[in-house]
Amino acid sequence: MPDTGAILEFRLPDLGEGLADAELVSWSVGVGDHVDLNQVIAEVETAKAVVALPCPYTGTVAELLAEPGETVVVGAPLIRVRDEGGNAHLGEVTGAGSSGANGHSGGGAAAADAAGGAAGSAAGGSNAVLVGYGPQGEFRSRRRAAAGVADAGTTAKPSGEPIPAVPAARKLARELGVDLAQVAGSGPDGAITVADVRAVAERAATRTGAVTPGTGERHGGDRETRTPVSGVRKRTAAAMVTSATTIPQASTALTVDCTATVDAVEHLRATPEFDGLPLTPLTFAAAAVLAAVDEYPDVNGYFDDQAQEIVSRHYVNLGVATATERGLLVPHVRDAEGMGLRALCVAIGRCVAAARAGTASPADLTGGTITVTNVGVFGVDTGTALVNPGEAAILCLGAIARRPWVAEGVLTIRSVVTLSLSFDHRLIDGELAARFLARVGGYLTDPLMLLSR
Repeated sequence: MPDTGAILEFRLPDLGEGLADAELVSWSVGVGDHVDLNQVIAEVETAKAVVALPCPYTGTVAELLAEPGETVVVGAPLIRVRDEGGNAHLGEVTGAGSSGANGHSGGGAAAADAAGGAAGSAAGGSNAVLVGYGPQGEFRSRRRAAAGVADAGTTAKPSGEPIPAVPAARKLARELGVDLAQVAGSGPDGAITVADVRAVAERAATRTGAVTPGTGERHGGDRETRTPVSGVRKRTAAAMVTSATTIPQASTALTVDCTATVDAVEHLRATPEFDGLPLTPLTFAAAAVLAAVDEYPDVNGYFDDQAQEIVSRHYVNLGVATATERGLLVPHVRDAEGMGLRALCVAIGRCVAAARAGTASPADLTGGTITVTNVGVFGVDTGTALVNPGEAAILCLGAIARRPWVAEGVLTIRSVVTLSLSFDHRLIDGELAARFLARVGGYLTDPLMLLSR
């Protein structure tokens, strides 16, 4: 057990699913506050979800080591807590109570292991389980704002020397990407002021003709606003670049008469079994995809670039592309194969609601095997979606519209929808893609085949 009064350091734990960093959204505590074991102290946003962080210690907050808006890498220090007793769960901590180079006790590996266990056990419910602590070396947070803005007319301060600056200046420097070591302070005792930081950023922007990052101000005659890319948008961009540059994609489309599906949706919504459930044509499209995957399982695999192998999956984690306030997310219905229509409707409604509410865990948003997306809700006839990395196909559902259609040799008005399938051509040939899409269309034309499965 650490000595009373020792400083215990909490580092950003590994949030799982290959996520290497997270953006600090907000603190729930401040310096001087008492915290209890497993009390939520902060929220961080990963590419996949907003996660509540529980504190693995009991004591008083001594120092907050990151500020909202910072991107913090796994293993980087987040908070220091002064031990007040009650941390027996940590066991004997090597070096507890002794000061390191920065005047704080390191806590040692035992504290990290114990804290990792405490954090993992605390993150239940809708929050992601926190696993371990990752690397324990020295880390520096990566700011959201553009880095490297410096004043050429100033001299860098010696490394390790404290930089006097008022709190507001430090905050503004983070937002504008200004290195305080390159700023000459004009305040009392050489302290850096807000005016000093802004002057450096504006001189740098004027020289480059760019907009001062994060301010939306115009410089050099340009009429632009630069917004730092972070959170979901940053990860979405990376995934789409990976998709477009590593997956040789092709697409095919099919327009079908889905009048029977529209009628089935309206009929089932009025039944007690589906009362209050979010039953939509997308539910039927998802069920059609699952049924078609059962007949054409290769569409549910993926091409492993590193191993140069085609991986066949014997389960289906169905992704549902969802527009949220944070950006595009793809929650998954895990082990969806064999689900009936009602169970699938409930599962899709639950995972989409969690994604939009920001309560989906990283595990809920990764590990998909095939995805459906519905651009029809925006009034679009069709689209060519990009295949998610780690998958081989994505089905795009367009808008359902009443249009002239020849049915059994008679021109009539029917509900019509266009489906498009984007696929990885390395393992899905054109014939397989066409057969798969035709089968999905067939199920939407005659949904009774789905209900009978």
